Amino acid sequence: MPFSKVYILGTKVDCVQIPDVTVMMEDWINKKEFHHYIVTSNAYNVTLGAREPGVMAAANNSSLSVPDGFSLVMAARLYGQRLKKRVYGPDLMLDFLKISEIKGYSNFFYGSTDRTLKLLVKGLKTRFPRLKIAGYYSPPFNASLQLEEKEMAMINNSAADVVWVGLGGVKQERWMYKYKDKLNVPVLVGVGAAFDFLAGLKPQAPRWIGNIGFEWLFRLISEPNRLWRRYLITNCLFVYYVGNELAAKTFSFLKRQTKENL
Repeated sequence: MPFSKVYILGTKVDCVQIPDVTVMMEDWINKKEFHHYIVTSNAYNVTLGAREPGVMAAANNSSLSVPDGFSLVMAARLYGQRLKKRVYGPDLMLDFLKISEIKGYSNFFYGSTDRTLKLLVKGLKTRFPRLKIAGYYSPPFNASLQLEEKEMAMINNSAADVVWVGLGGVKQERWMYKYKDKLNVPVLVGVGAAFDFLAGLKPQAPRWIGNIGFEWLFRLISEPNRLWRRYLITNCLFVYYVGNELAAKTFSFLKRQTKENL
């Protein structure tokens, strides 16, 4: 299913909405297509990608790179794309789990801590009693190659239809890009802090705050010591880089128009 896309600071952003994404995920599952992965992109990923080729490559080689951050929605509009709203990772996850309960898709949860995963699974079983949970696993911080191979086998043996990856950006994007071909799973989805939000361990911004683009401020106030550099420095760099890129595109357009009119 073709969708328009835009490249912001060199990183691909697919102009989709949550219903588009869930339809594609179901299509991959039903066709038993393996090795797809979805990146939930935001200003942080895109800004790092402009300076780190590996981060950009992980997004640009994905099956979908969706606009998780409100700043990407606004930037896409400035680049000429019509995007109504963002594809927020926790909402995408809940919407697809609801579909999974009805249609019998199985889900695996990879990342975060063992405590978070146990609380997450407990909450999901309450919310979706018939949901098929193929398994969950919290990887050690410094995994050896031998341990990584065991993880791949464990996930493959679970016969999961979807693996939700909650390693945090940009680690989860690198992980999906590295291991997608070793996993016989139709789709991997990076969802950042969604595990912590849905497990009730971190406060989630009210929907209206996210819809007007201030979730970053809510999270900064909630976790200032951990997130101040990400939001205050990286977001400012994002605005600066995007402004420069748009100015360059505008100048190039005006230059071509001038030449054509001479």
